[in-house]
Amino acid sequence: MSTDFWAGYISGAVGILIGNPLDLLKVRLQARDAIPAQSAASYARQFESKSALVTGTAAPVLGYGALNALLFVSYNRSEAIMNAALNTPSNLWTTWLAGAIGGLATWVVSTPTELIKCRAQLSSPPTSSWGIAKQVLQTEGIRGLYFGGVVTALRDGIGYGFYFWSYELSSKWVESNRQNVDNFSQDAAKVLLCGGLAGVVTWASIFPLDVIKTRVQTQTFDPARISLLGSSPSSQRRLGVIEVARDAYREGGTRVFFRGLAVCSIRAFIVNAVQWAMYEWIMLELGQGRHRKQEPA
Repeated sequence: MSTDFWAGYISGAVGILIGNPLDLLKVRLQARDAIPAQSAASYARQFESKSALVTGTAAPVLGYGALNALLFVSYNRSEAIMNAALNTPSNLWTTWLAGAIGGLATWVVSTPTELIKCRAQLSSPPTSSWGIAKQVLQTEGIRGLYFGGVVTALRDGIGYGFYFWSYELSSKWVESNRQNVDNFSQDAAKVLLCGGLAGVVTWASIFPLDVIKTRVQTQTFDPARISLLGSSPSSQRRLGVIEVARDAYREGGTRVFFRGLAVCSIRAFIVNAVQWAMYEWIMLELGQGRHRKQEPA
Protein backbone atom coordinates (compact mmCIF):
# COMPACT_ATOMS: atom_id res chain seq x y z
CA MET A 1 0.00 0.00 0.00
CA SER A 2 1.05 3.62 -0.54
CA THR A 3 3.07 5.69 1.90
CA ASP A 4 0.27 8.21 2.51
CA PHE A 5 -2.09 5.32 3.38
CA TRP A 6 0.10 4.12 6.25
CA ALA A 7 0.98 7.65 7.36
CA GLY A 8 -2.73 8.47 7.47
CA TYR A 9 -3.64 5.25 9.26
CA ILE A 10 -1.05 5.56 12.02
CA SER A 11 -1.61 9.28 12.58
CA GLY A 12 -5.39 8.74 12.74
CA ALA A 13 -5.11 5.97 15.34
CA VAL A 14 -2.72 8.06 17.47
CA GLY A 15 -5.09 11.02 17.27
CA ILE A 16 -8.01 8.94 18.58
CA LEU A 17 -6.03 7.64 21.55
CA ILE A 18 -5.00 11.16 22.53
CA GLY A 19 -8.38 12.81 22.02
CA ASN A 20 -10.84 10.17 23.27
CA PRO A 21 -11.44 11.56 26.80
CA LEU A 22 -12.45 14.98 25.45
CA ASP A 23 -14.40 13.37 22.60
CA LEU A 24 -16.39 11.41 25.19
CA LEU A 25 -17.27 14.68 26.94
CA LYS A 26 -18.18 16.35 23.63
CA VAL A 27 -20.60 13.56 22.63
CA ARG A 28 -22.28 13.59 26.05
CA LEU A 29 -22.69 17.36 25.89
CA GLN A 30 -24.25 17.10 22.42
CA ALA A 31 -26.72 14.35 23.32
CA ARG A 32 -29.97 15.28 25.02
CA ASP A 33 -29.81 15.02 28.85
CA ALA A 34 -26.52 13.06 28.80
CA ILE A 35 -25.02 15.63 31.20
CA PRO A 36 -28.06 17.20 32.93
CA ALA A 37 -26.21 19.79 35.04
CA GLN A 38 -23.37 21.40 33.12
CA SER A 39 -21.07 22.14 36.05
CA ALA A 40 -17.44 21.34 36.83
CA ALA A 41 -18.56 18.49 39.12
CA SER A 42 -20.80 16.99 36.42
CA TYR A 43 -17.92 17.09 33.93
CA ALA A 44 -15.56 15.42 36.42
CA ARG A 45 -18.06 12.61 37.03
CA GLN A 46 -17.74 11.59 33.38
CA PHE A 47 -14.25 10.26 34.21
CA GLU A 48 -14.80 8.63 37.60
CA SER A 49 -13.38 5.32 36.38
CA LYS A 50 -10.23 4.63 34.38
CA SER A 51 -12.27 2.78 31.78
CA ALA A 52 -14.13 6.04 31.04
CA LEU A 53 -10.96 7.40 29.46
CA VAL A 54 -11.08 4.74 26.74
CA THR A 55 -14.86 4.26 26.42
CA GLY A 56 -15.77 3.77 22.78
CA THR A 57 -12.14 3.76 21.65
CA ALA A 58 -11.91 0.34 19.98
CA ALA A 59 -14.12 1.16 16.99
CA PRO A 60 -12.50 4.55 16.28
CA VAL A 61 -8.91 3.27 16.59
CA LEU A 62 -9.58 0.68 13.89
CA GLY A 63 -12.17 2.67 11.97
CA TYR A 64 -10.64 6.12 12.19
CA GLY A 65 -7.21 4.78 11.30
CA ALA A 66 -8.71 3.36 8.10
CA LEU A 67 -10.78 6.53 7.62
CA ASN A 68 -7.73 8.77 7.92
CA ALA A 69 -5.77 6.57 5.53
CA LEU A 70 -8.60 6.69 2.97
CA LEU A 71 -8.95 10.43 3.51
CA PHE A 72 -5.31 11.29 2.78
CA VAL A 73 -5.06 8.93 -0.18
CA SER A 74 -8.29 10.28 -1.70
CA TYR A 75 -7.27 13.88 -1.04
CA ASN A 76 -3.78 13.54 -2.53
CA ARG A 77 -5.00 11.67 -5.63
CA SER A 78 -7.99 13.99 -6.19
CA GLU A 79 -5.89 17.13 -5.93
CA ALA A 80 -3.25 15.75 -8.31
CA ILE A 81 -5.92 14.74 -10.87
CA MET A 82 -7.69 18.12 -10.69
CA ASN A 83 -4.50 20.13 -10.98
CA ALA A 84 -3.39 18.02 -13.97
CA ALA A 85 -6.81 18.24 -15.65
CA LEU A 86 -7.03 22.00 -15.17
CA ASN A 87 -3.33 22.47 -15.95
CA THR A 88 -2.95 24.63 -12.86
CA PRO A 89 -0.59 24.62 -9.88
CA SER A 90 -1.88 23.66 -6.45
CA ASN A 91 -4.22 26.34 -5.09
CA LEU A 92 -6.71 26.77 -2.28
CA TRP A 93 -9.74 26.11 -4.50
CA THR A 94 -8.56 22.68 -5.63
CA THR A 95 -7.35 22.01 -2.09
CA TRP A 96 -10.89 22.55 -0.71
CA LEU A 97 -12.51 20.47 -3.45
CA ALA A 98 -10.01 17.64 -3.04
CA GLY A 99 -10.57 17.71 0.72
CA ALA A 100 -14.34 17.55 0.21
CA ILE A 101 -13.94 14.59 -2.18
CA GLY A 102 -11.69 12.89 0.35
CA GLY A 103 -14.28 13.50 3.08
CA LEU A 104 -17.08 12.01 0.99
CA ALA A 105 -14.89 8.99 0.19
CA THR A 106 -14.59 8.23 3.92
CA TRP A 107 -18.38 7.89 4.30
CA VAL A 108 -18.28 4.10 4.03
CA VAL A 109 -16.01 3.95 7.11
CA SER A 110 -17.00 7.05 9.08
CA THR A 111 -20.75 6.38 9.35
CA PRO A 112 -20.58 2.99 11.14
CA THR A 113 -17.53 4.10 13.15
CA GLU A 114 -19.29 7.22 14.41
CA LEU A 115 -22.53 5.38 15.16
CA ILE A 116 -20.78 2.68 17.22
CA LYS A 117 -18.52 5.19 18.98
CA CYS A 118 -21.34 7.56 19.98
CA ARG A 119 -23.59 4.77 21.25
CA ALA A 120 -20.74 3.21 23.21
CA GLN A 121 -19.91 6.56 24.82
CA LEU A 122 -23.53 7.11 25.87
CA SER A 123 -24.36 3.53 26.88
CA SER A 124 -25.51 2.84 30.43
CA PRO A 125 -24.42 0.43 31.78
CA PRO A 126 -21.16 0.74 29.80
CA THR A 127 -21.08 -1.44 26.67
CA SER A 128 -18.06 -2.15 24.50
CA SER A 129 -17.81 -1.08 20.88
CA TRP A 130 -18.01 -4.75 19.86
CA GLY A 131 -21.14 -5.19 21.97
CA ILE A 132 -22.80 -2.19 20.30
CA ALA A 133 -21.84 -3.44 16.83
CA LYS A 134 -23.28 -6.91 17.53
CA GLN A 135 -26.48 -5.43 18.91
CA VAL A 136 -27.00 -3.25 15.85
CA LEU A 137 -26.29 -6.11 13.44
CA GLN A 138 -28.67 -8.45 15.27
CA THR A 139 -31.58 -5.97 15.43
CA GLU A 140 -31.09 -3.91 12.27
CA GLY A 141 -28.57 -5.65 10.05
CA ILE A 142 -25.83 -3.94 8.02
CA ARG A 143 -28.21 -1.13 7.14
CA GLY A 144 -28.42 -0.18 10.81
CA LEU A 145 -24.71 0.65 10.89
CA TYR A 146 -25.31 3.31 8.22
CA PHE A 147 -28.16 5.06 10.00
CA GLY A 148 -27.47 8.81 9.80
CA GLY A 149 -25.26 8.35 6.75
CA VAL A 150 -26.55 11.37 4.84
CA VAL A 151 -25.80 13.92 7.56
CA THR A 152 -22.45 12.21 8.24
CA ALA A 153 -21.48 12.47 4.55
CA LEU A 154 -22.50 16.14 4.48
CA ARG A 155 -20.52 16.84 7.64
CA ASP A 156 -17.42 15.04 6.34
CA GLY A 157 -17.51 16.60 2.87
CA ILE A 158 -17.75 20.17 4.16
CA GLY A 159 -15.52 19.58 7.16
CA TYR A 160 -12.60 17.96 5.38
CA GLY A 161 -12.77 20.57 2.64
CA PHE A 162 -12.08 23.21 5.28
CA TYR A 163 -9.61 20.89 7.04
CA PHE A 164 -7.11 20.79 4.17
CA TRP A 165 -7.95 24.33 3.04
CA SER A 166 -7.17 25.84 6.46
CA TYR A 167 -4.01 23.75 6.84
CA GLU A 168 -2.68 24.94 3.49
CA LEU A 169 -3.76 28.54 4.09
CA SER A 170 -2.11 28.74 7.50
CA SER A 171 1.00 26.96 6.14
CA LYS A 172 1.31 29.57 3.37
CA TRP A 173 0.93 32.36 5.93
CA VAL A 174 3.59 30.88 8.24
CA GLU A 175 5.98 30.26 5.33
CA SER A 176 5.61 33.87 4.14
CA ASN A 177 6.69 35.12 7.58
CA ARG A 178 9.61 32.75 8.13
CA GLN A 179 13.17 34.02 8.29
CA ASN A 180 15.15 30.78 8.42
CA VAL A 181 13.90 28.33 5.77
CA ASP A 182 15.89 25.31 6.97
CA ASN A 183 15.20 25.50 10.69
CA PHE A 184 13.90 22.15 12.04
CA SER A 185 12.33 23.67 15.16
CA GLN A 186 10.44 26.15 13.01
CA ASP A 187 9.24 23.33 10.75
CA ALA A 188 7.95 21.38 13.76
CA ALA A 189 6.28 24.45 15.26
CA LYS A 190 4.67 25.24 11.89
CA VAL A 191 3.15 21.77 11.51
CA LEU A 192 1.87 21.74 15.10
CA LEU A 193 0.37 25.22 14.83
CA CYS A 194 -1.16 24.76 11.38
CA GLY A 195 -2.46 21.29 12.22
CA GLY A 196 -4.07 22.57 15.41
CA LEU A 197 -5.66 25.54 13.65
CA ALA A 198 -6.97 23.28 10.88
CA GLY A 199 -8.70 21.13 13.48
CA VAL A 200 -10.37 24.11 15.17
CA VAL A 201 -11.51 25.67 11.86
CA THR A 202 -12.92 22.33 10.70
CA TRP A 203 -15.03 21.73 13.79
CA ALA A 204 -16.22 25.34 13.95
CA SER A 205 -17.48 25.02 10.34
CA ILE A 206 -19.50 21.84 10.91
CA PHE A 207 -20.34 21.70 14.62
CA PRO A 208 -24.12 22.18 14.23
CA LEU A 209 -24.13 19.31 11.72
CA ASP A 210 -22.16 17.18 14.17
CA VAL A 211 -24.67 17.87 16.95
CA ILE A 212 -27.51 16.77 14.66
CA LYS A 213 -25.53 13.69 13.55
CA THR A 214 -24.91 12.65 17.15
CA ARG A 215 -28.58 12.96 18.05
CA VAL A 216 -29.69 11.12 14.93
CA GLN A 217 -27.29 8.22 15.39
CA THR A 218 -27.86 7.76 19.13
CA GLN A 219 -31.55 6.98 18.59
CA THR A 220 -31.79 3.26 19.32
CA PHE A 221 -34.37 0.52 19.06
CA ASP A 222 -35.82 -0.94 22.26
CA PRO A 223 -35.41 -4.77 22.02
CA ALA A 224 -37.90 -5.29 24.87
CA ARG A 225 -40.52 -3.29 23.01
CA ILE A 226 -39.87 -5.25 19.84
CA SER A 227 -40.44 -8.61 21.59
CA LEU A 228 -43.53 -7.42 23.51
CA LEU A 229 -45.27 -5.96 20.49
CA GLY A 230 -44.04 -8.61 18.10
CA SER A 231 -42.94 -5.91 15.69
CA SER A 232 -39.87 -5.77 13.49
CA PRO A 233 -37.13 -3.15 14.02
CA SER A 234 -38.07 -1.49 10.73
CA SER A 235 -41.58 -0.78 12.06
CA GLN A 236 -40.22 1.48 14.79
CA ARG A 237 -39.83 4.92 13.32
CA ARG A 238 -36.94 7.14 14.36
CA LEU A 239 -36.67 10.85 13.72
CA GLY A 240 -35.00 12.11 10.56
CA VAL A 241 -32.40 14.86 10.28
CA ILE A 242 -34.91 17.73 9.87
CA GLU A 243 -37.05 16.50 12.78
CA VAL A 244 -34.03 16.09 15.05
CA ALA A 245 -32.82 19.60 14.16
CA ARG A 246 -36.29 21.04 14.81
CA ASP A 247 -36.57 19.29 18.20
CA ALA A 248 -33.08 20.43 19.18
CA TYR A 249 -33.95 24.03 18.34
CA ARG A 250 -37.13 23.84 20.41
CA GLU A 251 -35.10 22.45 23.30
CA GLY A 252 -32.55 25.26 23.55
CA GLY A 253 -32.58 27.55 20.51
CA THR A 254 -29.44 28.08 18.47
CA ARG A 255 -27.24 27.56 21.54
CA VAL A 256 -27.95 23.84 21.53
CA PHE A 257 -26.15 23.47 18.18
CA PHE A 258 -22.92 24.77 19.72
CA ARG A 259 -23.06 22.88 23.03
CA GLY A 260 -19.66 21.28 23.56
CA LEU A 261 -17.85 23.47 20.98
CA ALA A 262 -15.34 24.79 23.53
CA VAL A 263 -14.37 21.28 24.64
CA CYS A 264 -14.27 20.14 21.02
CA SER A 265 -12.02 23.06 19.98
CA ILE A 266 -9.47 22.24 22.71
CA ARG A 267 -9.50 18.59 21.67
CA ALA A 268 -9.33 19.50 17.97
CA PHE A 269 -6.25 21.67 18.39
CA ILE A 270 -4.33 19.06 20.41
CA VAL A 271 -5.35 16.02 18.34
CA ASN A 272 -4.83 17.58 14.92
CA ALA A 273 -1.54 19.20 15.88
CA VAL A 274 -0.20 15.78 16.85
CA GLN A 275 -1.93 14.04 13.94
CA TRP A 276 -0.47 16.35 11.29
CA ALA A 277 2.97 16.21 12.92
CA MET A 278 2.84 12.41 12.92
CA TYR A 279 1.64 12.30 9.30
CA GLU A 280 4.30 14.72 8.02
CA TRP A 281 7.05 12.97 10.01
CA ILE A 282 6.14 9.51 8.65
CA MET A 283 5.94 10.85 5.09
CA LEU A 284 9.34 12.54 5.52
CA GLU A 285 10.96 9.42 7.00
CA LEU A 286 9.67 7.33 4.11
CA GLY A 287 11.01 9.81 1.58
CA GLN A 288 7.64 11.28 0.63
CA GLY A 289 7.74 14.60 2.47
CA ARG A 290 5.61 17.38 1.03
CA HIS A 291 7.83 20.02 -0.61
CA ARG A 292 5.27 22.15 -2.37
CA LYS A 293 5.90 25.51 -3.95
CA GLN A 294 4.07 28.20 -2.06
CA GLU A 295 1.53 29.76 -4.39
CA PRO A 296 -0.21 33.05 -3.60
CA ALA A 297 -3.62 32.51 -1.99
